Amino acid sequence: MKPMLLVLVLFGASLVSAQDYPVKQVRVVLPFAPGGGTDILARLWSQRMLEWTGQTFTVDNRPGAGGNIGAEIVARAPADGYTLLFTSASITVNVSLYPKLAYDLTRDFIPIAQMASAPLLLVVHPSVPAKSVRELIALSKRQKGGLNFGSNGNGTTSHLSGLLMNQTAGMQLTHIAYKGAGAAINGILTGEVDKGFVAAFSGVPHVKGGRLRALAVTTRQRSPALPEVATLDSMYPGFETDNWFALFAVTGTPQPIVQRLHAMLVKSLQHPDVKGYIEREGGYAIGNSMADFVQVIARDIDKYGKLVRASGAKADQ
Repeated sequence: MKPMLLVLVLFGASLVSAQDYPVKQVRVVLPFAPGGGTDILARLWSQRMLEWTGQTFTVDNRPGAGGNIGAEIVARAPADGYTLLFTSASITVNVSLYPKLAYDLTRDFIPIAQMASAPLLLVVHPSVPAKSVRELIALSKRQKGGLNFGSNGNGTTSHLSGLLMNQTAGMQLTHIAYKGAGAAINGILTGEVDKGFVAAFSGVPHVKGGRLRALAVTTRQRSPALPEVATLDSMYPGFETDNWFALFAVTGTPQPIVQRLHAMLVKSLQHPDVKGYIEREGGYAIGNSMADFVQVIARDIDKYGKLVRASGAKADQ
């Protein structure tokens, strides 16, 4: 077969393959343990994909090293659209937090789209005598040694949000690093620590149940689940952190497959089960363009990189 004819045949086969995608099971690697917000969203999306394509999208939980184990698995996978990464904003923190990674976020992955974003909630135990952010700051300055705040671990968005508040509001805080979100929120619920920044998906039920008091949200928009709670940006302009959830493919994945994945993710956000869960739990459905998502990644790598360097935060071992 002549070289040019061979190229045309291969191109045609690739195009048909992309149009028919998927023709077999798709592995969706989720680099965290089952049960959290990232896991729930990945499974909601995977269920829609099964309904629409007839193919199984299997969520494969591969926790460890702050999400790096799962990310590395995907980075080494074939670029054919059959191994995907569903992860959170922590992947942008890890760029600065870990001195050496076995993958390159901007080189090894194609950002498909953000599915959703959720604020962190600044919450206190009900016994803390502060009903507003300003009262909390004043209390931290009066109390010897300041207040304790719990986080999901060193270098997590919950930790870096506390550092940003230290810098922005002059708050006096002592950091207590827990091993994961469950342990951190339990530390606040039991009064072991005074306050913390918890993900909306985890914190909203406790706030509505009266077990925690929410003083503010960390995004520039108020949470649809807690519309009465003010934003920190309204008090300290420029204060913004969030936790987003998004889909990535391996670099080199055929563009028609990438576009199909993007279209189906955006479509899923109109499904009542998906949109209802996101808004009910205090988040925002996104479904942005790939170009916009690239800008978000660059912004967060820069923002969290500055906080990591300024604080000297180290990854939990």
